[in-house]
Amino acid sequence: MKYTTLGNTGLIVSRLSFGAMTFGSDPSMPTIYKVSDEEARKMIDTSLAAGINFFDTADGYAGGQSEVMLGRLLANRRHEVVIATKVGFRNGAPITQSGLSRRHILYSCDQSLKRLGTDYIDLYIVHREDPVTPLEETLATLDGLVKSGKVRYIGFSNWSVWKSALAWQMQRDNGWTTFCNGQMNYTLVGRDVEYDVVPFMQQAGIGMTVWGPLAGGFLSGKYTRENLKEEGNRLSGFDIIPFDKEKGFVLVDRMKEIAATHNATVAQISLAWLLTKPVVSSVIIGASKVPQLEDNLKAAAIELSAAEVELLDSLTAPGPLYPHWFNHNLADPQHVAAGLIK
Repeated sequence: MKYTTLGNTGLIVSRLSFGAMTFGSDPSMPTIYKVSDEEARKMIDTSLAAGINFFDTADGYAGGQSEVMLGRLLANRRHEVVIATKVGFRNGAPITQSGLSRRHILYSCDQSLKRLGTDYIDLYIVHREDPVTPLEETLATLDGLVKSGKVRYIGFSNWSVWKSALAWQMQRDNGWTTFCNGQMNYTLVGRDVEYDVVPFMQQAGIGMTVWGPLAGGFLSGKYTRENLKEEGNRLSGFDIIPFDKEKGFVLVDRMKEIAATHNATVAQISLAWLLTKPVVSSVIIGASKVPQLEDNLKAAAIELSAAEVELLDSLTAPGPLYPHWFNHNLADPQHVAAGLIK
């Protein structure tokens, strides 16, 4: 396993982290929440043996079961590991048990601490945007949690770039603890974060952790045009990540060629590509079975050549973002030569 620091902090995390979203059982998402206690124990043991020290969960996963199971399975190694959990999505019937208000964050943090069986959270992440709560209220509350010792570091997940940038500047202006992490979806078939999220995070010294790195399992190479919607597979019950699947199938065919040269799988190549990106501190790998996890863990040892990275980049390059056409034109030598841009 390889390690790095999380963003501009001194917190050392493994380049691959384990995501416990599948832990527990809940009929709301049966294709996701389906891992038993025994299978969870095997996966945690496998992760630890491979050198993973970074574990991710959320208060909303399987009604809190994921936090309970993860906390129990890591109890004897708590001082050795980094645990991230999240707040923001609904985790109870009352109307107040959702969002990023001071009331809900403080309540949810205490509940997460109880479920995890710990007295501090290494990385506390706001799981979504809250259009109702003033940003100052959310940020001041997070700062208070850090000052209280209940939380060590803070991050955001799935925030728009304008809100995360505004929040980071507000934190600096007010002397509050700044975000050191952004947990975003980033894959070979979904590279839109490269437009503005990645440049902002690099400028701010914020480390990215990647969720859904295999696009719901699509980039494992196990899907075909025929079995894509078969009942029971992950994409049939959790197809929330938009991407062009026909282009995806073409990409996977090319990736199989690269995988063959490394004696690897398509999934391992997908993960290895992400690990070449400077903004990425850690890639979250989840699984519902130990063999899936063992396969993904091998990605840490794969070194893609510059030519292979360039090929994958060219095959999946995002198209132009038209609102930024003027800035792109500033660098166009034809426009400069014609005197249109000086």
